[in-house]
Amino acid sequence: MTDPQTHVMPAEEAPHQATFMQWPVHPKVYRDRIFREMVQQTITDIANAIAEFEPVYLLADGAEHRRARRGLSDGVTLWDIPTDDLWCRDAGPIFVQGSDGTLAQRQIQFNGWGRRQPHRNDAAIAARVAERLDLPLLPSGLVGEGGGVEQSGHGLLMAHESSWVNPNRNPGLSRDEIGARLCTALGAERIIWSPGLVGEDITDYHIDSLARFTGPERVLITLPDRPDPRDPFHKAALETHDILAAAGLEIEVIPEPTRARIEHPDFVASYANYYVCNGAVIAPYFGDAETDEIAAQALARHYPGREIVMLNVDPLGELGGGIHCATQQMPAG
Repeated sequence: MTDPQTHVMPAEEAPHQATFMQWPVHPKVYRDRIFREMVQQTITDIANAIAEFEPVYLLADGAEHRRARRGLSDGVTLWDIPTDDLWCRDAGPIFVQGSDGTLAQRQIQFNGWGRRQPHRNDAAIAARVAERLDLPLLPSGLVGEGGGVEQSGHGLLMAHESSWVNPNRNPGLSRDEIGARLCTALGAERIIWSPGLVGEDITDYHIDSLARFTGPERVLITLPDRPDPRDPFHKAALETHDILAAAGLEIEVIPEPTRARIEHPDFVASYANYYVCNGAVIAPYFGDAETDEIAAQALARHYPGREIVMLNVDPLGELGGGIHCATQQMPAG
């Protein structure tokens, strides 16, 4: 049946009803118990920080609720929906708003980043949330992740081809076909593509760890001060920057930290991986006093009137993600 309404995913800075998050538990993903507990504590810290500003729904199997409840504030409600991992931006519900103001969910099917990780529970989360909320689940005809596309909420998308035009997600679909389906799914008019980077990380280089919309045609991006020409991520990031600039977007650059607490080539130290909630921006800091301050000031300029709350989320960086990857907003209806 053809959907008679246009559905739009509002900008992240639009008012929220709540934030959704997921509890990480899968033993094949978290083989080390101590590290798993560190990651769970980080999810607890993020949930509590957001709950100071809006309700948080943390999804977890009922058998995990007693363990998960420890340390959570009263503003965090546990829902009995089984999970494998924490990446709610990718596996969780994607909320869109109809032209009549009502909410629905858009189904972009999660498949474990191209079947790279166990995802039996995570693949079912969106449908289970839609059933619990009694919301329609609108098909998109796409396999992928919410973190693989960034939306302005004002008709514009940006994405890395590597996360979508990939046989491990959408075999047989061209870039133009995928772009058209993404625009329909999220209520946008056009998409800016950049090549990205295939196979260097589990996500095939999600755009939300590099660049974020902070207005209709305004972007905040994290780049190295001294790019290494041998680093494929540096080369891909600079290419994305140049493509966005050529498209006429207003861009502000935040430098990556040069003296982070964790120095490892696989550690993701992205200031762009923040989350905007009601009245606040929840953002990472990495222990480099200079770049941490630059990031805080930039976020304050781009989101005036919001409190800037910066957290140590290093365990997520060790996993290749950040705060934005761990959260998903439910717009105000």
